[in-house]
Parts: sequence; structure tokens; C-alpha cells
Amino acid sequence: MNIRNEMLEAARAYYGSALNKHRINIEILLEKGVGVAEHPDVMETIDGELSKMAEHHDRLEMLDIYFTKDGD
Repeated sequence: MNIRNEMLEAARAYYGSALNKHRINIEILLEKGVGVAEHPDVMETIDGELSKMAEHHDRLEMLDIYFTKDGD
């Protein structure tokens, strides 16, 4: 594997992990209501987490669309 591919894979892993972190935060809020005292507006908190998920999802898509070559 060359350095280009290693960097792209590292970016994919980073963005995928970050996306999953925010998804889990939403699941916790939906299932357990944990963190409600810290974030009294649960829907606003969920919206913020969804926005962060969308950012990381978009970055993953950008990597796939613009930086994937045949053979990667």
C-alpha cells in the first residue's frame, strides 16, 4: 500500500469513527435519556448530533467521489 492509500484509509477510518460516535450519542439520548440534565433541549441536542453526522458523512462521500482511483 502506498502513502496516498494509507492517508485515504486513515481519513476514512477517522470520519467513519466520528460519524459513529455521534450516532451512538443519539441512540443513548433516544433510549436512555442520559445527558438530559446537561442538555435540557433533547431535540436540539439530537439535531446538533445529526449535523455532525452529516458533516462526517459528506466528507466520506467526498473521499469516495473525488479521491478514489481504480485499484484503490
